[in-house]
Amino acid sequence: MNGYVLLGIAIVFELLSTSMMKASEGFSKLIPSILFIGGYGISFYSMGLALLTIPLSIAYAIWAGVGTALTAVIGILYWKEQLNIYNGLGIVLIIIGVALLNLKGTAH
Repeated sequence: MNGYVLLGIAIVFELLSTSMMKASEGFSKLIPSILFIGGYGISFYSMGLALLTIPLSIAYAIWAGVGTALTAVIGILYWKEQLNIYNGLGIVLIIIGVALLNLKGTAH
């Protein structure tokens, strides 16, 4: 399977798991807690497989950056967290940083 497909799977499960961490309410709810653990297991497994074909610096930058930015968006849309200029700018800077790292990773 393509490394970037595996990385995408890792990101999706990381997003699910992070949302389940919030839904678990401090791990006091069983089902969200189980989904959190299982989701991160799948995420890390997929990330490990992605690292067979994608350099660590690129894969981790994408995983962490996209995961952070989309988690912030999920927080705003689903959990009704507030969007302000600072977290909006932070999301934009994360996206720019991931794009720059990918440019650096492809240039020789």
